[in-house]
Amino acid sequence: MRRTRPIIAVTALALALALGSAAPAFAADPEPNAEPVHTGPPAEPEESDLVDAEPEQADDLPSLPVKPSFDQPDGSTCEPGYRYFATSKVRDYHKGVGITQSNYNGTSRTATSTFSSDVAGKVGVSCSGKLGVSVKVAIVDIETEFNVDVSSEASVTIGNRIAVETPPKTTTNGKYGVYRLKSYGYSQYKYANCTNGVKNDVTIYTPRRVGWYIWES
Repeated sequence: MRRTRPIIAVTALALALALGSAAPAFAADPEPNAEPVHTGPPAEPEESDLVDAEPEQADDLPSLPVKPSFDQPDGSTCEPGYRYFATSKVRDYHKGVGITQSNYNGTSRTATSTFSSDVAGKVGVSCSGKLGVSVKVAIVDIETEFNVDVSSEASVTIGNRIAVETPPKTTTNGKYGVYRLKSYGYSQYKYANCTNGVKNDVTIYTPRRVGWYIWES
């Protein structure tokens, strides 16, 4: 008896994409995509005096209040130093690590664009204004006030991949990085006699999560 080989049918869908990318993009099967597709690149923070570093403890103390501690009627005393108070939050701003990756679909059908992160790095806290306290102290108040989880630093790794659908005659762009929560607050110095100094307005960006920012053009 002659043995019959089983016939295996293999179907491959190959889409010819006209690539116009600053970094390699790959065609692959779709993966779960939790990131929304935007209509434009990530917005840059409005402030121009952001510093991506942990502010040092302030040592330039404000002038002593008019009333010294021994003039306090009840003789109360406080631990002198700066305090930070979070007041409101806005939204998450994306800070990319590495270059933007782009993939143009020149066909008449929807294609799949897959991007892979190729740069490792870290994103920390940015702030404008006089913070007066350490970043860790400010983070505690932000988390308590807004019931969110943020950190002083987030790491971006190499090799994270994302697959998204690219409509016909459309370019899909992707950038991997860190979403940072933008919030407002103020710092204020409290003296030993429990009086407060002037309020220093602060805008602060605190890392919240790592992820892709995807947009079409």
